Amino acid sequence: MVYETPESEREKAINEWLPVTSKRNAKWWYSAFHNVTAMVGAGVLSLPYAMAQLGWGPGVTIMILSWVVTLYTLWQMVQMHEMVPGKRFDRYHELGQYAFGEKLGLWIVVPQQLTVDVSSDIVYMVTGGQSLKKFHDLVCPNCKKIKQTYFIMIFASAHFVLSHLPNFNSISGVSLAAAVMSLSYSTIAWGASVAKGAQPGVDYSYKASSTSGKVFDFFAGLGDIAFAYAGHNVVLEIQATMPSTPEKPSKDPMWRGVIVAYIIVAICYLPVAFIGFWAFGNAVNDNILITLEKPIWLIATANMFVVIHVIGSYQIFAMPVFDMIESFLVKEMRFKPCSRLRLISRTSYVAFTMLIAICFPFFGGLLSFFGGFAFAPTTYFLPCFMWLRICKPKRFSSTWFINWICITFGVLLMVLSPIGGLRSIIVSAKDYKFFS
Repeated sequence: MVYETPESEREKAINEWLPVTSKRNAKWWYSAFHNVTAMVGAGVLSLPYAMAQLGWGPGVTIMILSWVVTLYTLWQMVQMHEMVPGKRFDRYHELGQYAFGEKLGLWIVVPQQLTVDVSSDIVYMVTGGQSLKKFHDLVCPNCKKIKQTYFIMIFASAHFVLSHLPNFNSISGVSLAAAVMSLSYSTIAWGASVAKGAQPGVDYSYKASSTSGKVFDFFAGLGDIAFAYAGHNVVLEIQATMPSTPEKPSKDPMWRGVIVAYIIVAICYLPVAFIGFWAFGNAVNDNILITLEKPIWLIATANMFVVIHVIGSYQIFAMPVFDMIESFLVKEMRFKPCSRLRLISRTSYVAFTMLIAICFPFFGGLLSFFGGFAFAPTTYFLPCFMWLRICKPKRFSSTWFINWICITFGVLLMVLSPIGGLRSIIVSAKDYKFFS
């Protein structure tokens, strides 16, 4: 099954087949809802819990600072997409290779991007399964209890079908529905919290009694926020779907979409985080919708909105992985681009993420561990390093200082948050039974 046409024709045929480069006719609003879907995911539901771990002062500061820093680094990536005349960096690792060198750039970016994409999809599997279970238990409280494992498998079944949509533009409808759902369930989350009001005896102090417990929880809260603001690892791939000419470069419509997306992100994140913590204090669950029990019909609806949203989020994060797998198979292994190859590779990936989600469904711990370990580099400071390498701003200039401040903030997140997340996973694992 070897593809033996001339190299130039072969490359063209491959690029027309691969999911990232096959279509370049996206509009600016595609950028808006793709970015909303990529960013506003499972993380928004854990933000009140992150606030409880951080406290009012540090929590508000880090939430707003993260919004500003990640908007700045996203602007950098949009600008760098076509920084070299006549060339487009359609994939994160291609920009990394230009900034750091062919081999080093590949080793710096690909492992981190893969970790971000795959871990996101695992967390979305867990979130989808949890939300389906919550919906079932709310709608039918007297029904026989069903294991969460089965709900994760039900959620995965949708992806065994949707994963075979060929490229980003083909999932635009799914992504739009997901973006609408994210705004809807976020509004329900903070609206229901306002309706409940501050609970009697609400406590805003740290939940842990020991100093070490408070420190570990603080670190985990940092990871939750890092996870919530992570979406940059698919930005170049989204921009690659847009048409571009010297007169009308893709950065203009892409940036317009990003601004709309970030306004929606603020509308979703800040009310949920602050109002959820205000209402429940340190008694809030790591998923705000689990804390909100009533009105039953509203919380059940919100959980179903979450399911629809994370279906879209899963596909957005899976598409770059599909692109990497399929690029390797057809370029390095020299398989022929065909539907059978796509069927096998994508089905295997969905099955893999489902199995890991079933085995390790620790929602809160997974968020904070992956949030710091992988998401902080690709979102908070790797774009700044690339900007310094490519643009070479004057040392001690304002741009130079801003980038190094972002790098310092991101490195601290990367180092500290996985510690809290790993501890949370270990604590959760003590009472956990496989396939429960």
